[in-house]
Order: sequence, then C-alpha cells, then structure tokens
Amino acid sequence: MKSFARLVRPYIVWAAIMIVLPMLMIVLYAFTKQGNSTLTLQFTFENFARFFSDPVFPTVLWRSLKMAFITTLICIAIGYPVAYYIARQHPNKQSIMVLLITLPIWINMLVRTYAWRGILSHLHMAAELKVYVGMVYNFLPFMILEVYTALCKIDPALITAAHDLGADDRQTFRKVILPLSLSGVVSGITLVFLPAVSSFFIPKFLGGGRYVLIGNLIEDYFITTGDWNFGSAVSLIMAVIILISMFVIRKLEKQPAERED
Repeated sequence: MKSFARLVRPYIVWAAIMIVLPMLMIVLYAFTKQGNSTLTLQFTFENFARFFSDPVFPTVLWRSLKMAFITTLICIAIGYPVAYYIARQHPNKQSIMVLLITLPIWINMLVRTYAWRGILSHLHMAAELKVYVGMVYNFLPFMILEVYTALCKIDPALITAAHDLGADDRQTFRKVILPLSLSGVVSGITLVFLPAVSSFFIPKFLGGGRYVLIGNLIEDYFITTGDWNFGSAVSLIMAVIILISMFVIRKLEKQPAERED
C-alpha cells in the first residue's frame, strides 16, 4: 500500500500548484488594496463593501442565479422524458441513442457556442433568449446521461412487483420509478446548475455583450479593467455561493439514497 501511496504524491503536488495556490492568491487579492507591493500589504474589506453597496453588482449576481436556475429547470423538463424514453428501448437502440446524445460533447463547447452564434444571428430573438438556448444546448446532455444512468439501475423486478400488486403505469412511475431516479436528477442538477451560474463565454458570444452575468463581470475586471482585487473579491463571493450550492445539492442527493435503503 505504501508503494501505491507514493504514486499519489505527484497529483498532490499538481493540485497544490494548480488549485490551492491560485485560490490562496485570489483570497489575498480579495482582502488587499490595489497597487500594494508584496512587503506593504494593506488588508481591507472595501472590495466586498463595494460589491454589496453598488446595486448593479448584486443585480448581476441575481441574474446569474436566476438564469442558472431556469436553465436547470428546462434541462430537467426536457432531459427526464428523453432519458426515460431511451431507458425503455432495446439495449442496442439505447447504445445508439446515448451515442447521439454524447456526440456533441466531443466537440469543444466554445466551437459549439460559435456555431449557435451563427445560427441565432439570423433570428430576431431577445439576447436573453439566445443565451438560454446556448445554456440548455450545452448542458442538457449531462442531465440526460445522469437521469438515464439512474433509470438503468432500477431493478425491473420492482416494476413487475408493482404491476402484480395492481398498480397501473402511472402509479408505478409515480411511486417506484420517479423516487428511485431522483438521485440521477440531483446529480444532473449538479452538472448543470454549477457551470451555468459561472458561465461567461456563452452570454458573451450569444448575448452580444448586452446580457452580462457574474462570469462576464469577473472576466472584465481581470482582463479589461485590470482591477484584480475587486475581481478576486467577486470570484470569492461566487466561490462561496457555489460551495453552499454544492452542500445543499449534496444533502438533496443523500435523501433519495436514504429512502432507497
């Protein structure tokens, strides 16, 4: 076991350099003033006070949360029936359908978004609606695959037992299939909501710069404005919100598992 434990050390070093160190730098920038040298750091809460005192920034944050929430609901509404339909097909058909679902994922998300930019540019649609189209298109396959996996894990004997006890198809779905597949729905929410709330290039490309989300705000302050301190503060606020969301989703994921046990 010790020899195998040594193989983990390079990954620990890589994670420390690529993940932990940048996060520490973001925390340092977030709590310091702009223009400080390394030896004369002045810690402050002005960056966070600026975010919450200006009504524009909380509005952008609320818009990002709302868009991620609606995108997740749309993905559930579309993804669950599609996953349910695939799960009821013959195994050979299932493989082909899953391949068709995963095929677009093989193409870089940036390229796919550019393709939708060309398609939607010929349509007279609101910028917000175009962003929703791009969000749903890019994140829908993850919802479908997670729900499909959960549906495939359901023991067919449970469905047969439900029919033997007098339950019709609707009752079987509501009392057996749906509760047992909720773990897949919760996992799909994780894979849709978290990247959607922090997405920046989808609203940038499809919204034409007229629909700004929190990811665009962070990008602007790091790249365009050069105010790394305020950009780090916004990033840290976003990181806290994502961690809270992950905690809530994790709690929701445990509940179906406890019912199943």
